[in-house]
Amino acid sequence: MRNIIVLILCLFINNTAQTQNYWQQNADYKINVDVNANNNTYKGNQEIKYTNNSRDTLNKIFFHLYFNAFKVGSDMAVRLENGDDNNKRFDVNINKLKPEEEGYLNVTNLKQDDLKVETYLSDTILEVILANPLEPGDSSVFTLDFNGQVPVTIRRAGRDSPMGVKFSMAQWYPKISEYDYEGWNTAPYTGREFHGVWGDFDVTIKIDEDYIVAASGYLQESDPSNPKLGKKSGNKRIWNFIAPKVHDFTWAADPDYIHDVYEGPNGVKLNFYYKNDPKIIDNWKAVQPVTAELMEFFNENIGVYPYKQYSVVQGGDGGMEYSMLTLVNYGNEFVPLVSVTSHELAHAWFQGVLATNEMNHEWMDEGAASFFGDLAESFVLGSNFINSIRSSYASYIRLANSGQEMPQSTNANRYKFNRAYESTAYSKGFVFLSQLRYIIGLDAFNETIKNYYNTYKFTHPLPNDLRRIAEQSSGILLNWYLTDWTQTTNKINYAINQVEQSKNKSLITLERIGLMPMPLEVLVEYKDGTEEFYYIPISLMRGEKKQPSYAKSWTQVKDWSWAYKKYTLEINSELESIKSIDINPYISIGALKHTLENILFIPVSQQRLNVNNEILYDDNVILEDVMQDNYVIYMLLDIHGGCRYKKATSMFRWKWKKERTKRLQRKRRKMRMRAR
Repeated sequence: MRNIIVLILCLFINNTAQTQNYWQQNADYKINVDVNANNNTYKGNQEIKYTNNSRDTLNKIFFHLYFNAFKVGSDMAVRLENGDDNNKRFDVNINKLKPEEEGYLNVTNLKQDDLKVETYLSDTILEVILANPLEPGDSSVFTLDFNGQVPVTIRRAGRDSPMGVKFSMAQWYPKISEYDYEGWNTAPYTGREFHGVWGDFDVTIKIDEDYIVAASGYLQESDPSNPKLGKKSGNKRIWNFIAPKVHDFTWAADPDYIHDVYEGPNGVKLNFYYKNDPKIIDNWKAVQPVTAELMEFFNENIGVYPYKQYSVVQGGDGGMEYSMLTLVNYGNEFVPLVSVTSHELAHAWFQGVLATNEMNHEWMDEGAASFFGDLAESFVLGSNFINSIRSSYASYIRLANSGQEMPQSTNANRYKFNRAYESTAYSKGFVFLSQLRYIIGLDAFNETIKNYYNTYKFTHPLPNDLRRIAEQSSGILLNWYLTDWTQTTNKINYAINQVEQSKNKSLITLERIGLMPMPLEVLVEYKDGTEEFYYIPISLMRGEKKQPSYAKSWTQVKDWSWAYKKYTLEINSELESIKSIDINPYISIGALKHTLENILFIPVSQQRLNVNNEILYDDNVILEDVMQDNYVIYMLLDIHGGCRYKKATSMFRWKWKKERTKRLQRKRRKMRMRAR
């Protein structure tokens, strides 16, 4: 039996589709904040007009106070100490912070329409009992005072970043929790993702005059002598920003910021804020035209960026997307700076505009940003996108084989292992898009992405919304795909069970070993140099994809019903004419070992494969697209006291061959005897 793991991986998740009855809440903020840069504290007030667009009467609301996560004894501090694996993103033990290093956010004088309300604080969540219930369609104005301390940079936000940026202010203000079809989203912050309410922001920041501020939105009144600066007010400056139709507001500030402006596509102003450091200046200058090209790529392949400004800002703890802005902790090397900028810029579409709930469906925006970010980078820099595919597949395979995998529908806070979360969100999400493209075809995929963006921009789309758009674009039903890939950990595993001659025809028996179904493309190469793709849809699709451009010859055969584990493919050619049979161009080293076991009778446990003196592990992936014709894999056998047999064989594509020469038979018998 030839065992080939067909990693035709997938996209989508569960939950209710957005329909014409879709609704979302609205929160318009007016915030005034005064920053004391010397002691890293701030105080202010805010006014929020909150509109209940739901069908429900609300008797309470909730606020996120994210900076409380950086206090000794917080849920996040406990989670980090008791985690099953270390999260290397956190280099600081929160429970060992000094008082001046902690973060906090306090709310006082909270009122609803000038009426006092009851409040209850639990870690990062403030529960508010309304003075008057908020009926469907009604609005209330909430006013409050707040004060906070900026923590040392631990996760996402804080002061004194690893590259020396003074303030990285993300999720810094009292932020109303989202109320949607699932109810209130009130998970305490433990270092993972965010979910916010759409609205307009009017934010005024007062800070020491030597600081330069980068922020979401458009700077309003500026210094007459320098339009890049806020108005002078005593020994401080006042920076007023308007951010329309966003779901968060982020800012950063540093006295040594250089602020460059670059003209982007469609008149979009691209802002770049970075430290005046000779080690990084050249890279930050060079990334500016690249960013414009990246934005143009996304405009053409996803949809037009809807704002007139986007800012790339040095700060934070790595790279993190926010409305109209990203924080980037890079600059020493050009290519990594481009890579993280491309990924985070892709988030301006997949999260900034298509605002999925990152707590419940983190793979939707992270997978899409990874896929399109890498695709755009390969287009702009001329790198090989195949390498990104290879890396994402390999990462997913390691996860699938680790025993740590959990369904993609798992809440971001509920993953037992950090590694499982990151591989699920980024790699498995990437693979989903890659394989969606395989299932429905390139043209339908491209149409799906554009229609998805134009249909659901400025909303909170669900996985099922993407599924339905893909179905409409392709004519293929995809509920099976969404369900198996996101709600289970079912694997895709197919094998060539048998090949035999029947009269003047060849019969290929395929076997489904894994639980997850998948359409197959079987490539048959003939000795005369011709080839034929046999396309096997699955009955659950109730449709078929069009002939792809890479298939010169394309034969669609009968559907494969999931209930049947085996399927017989009939070819109108004799075995003598066949050179090779290949299910798909992807093969894992683990699957290759099983193939070799069946052909050479060498147990998998005794095989050691290497190339260029590097060990190949079971979760490594071979892609024929990146193989060279002279690519050779060496087999070293571990049998009876270290006796080793070395066999060089071309692995550009492992082929099934009909002919069994006497020489091969002798080798098989010999290896079989040694392995006993």
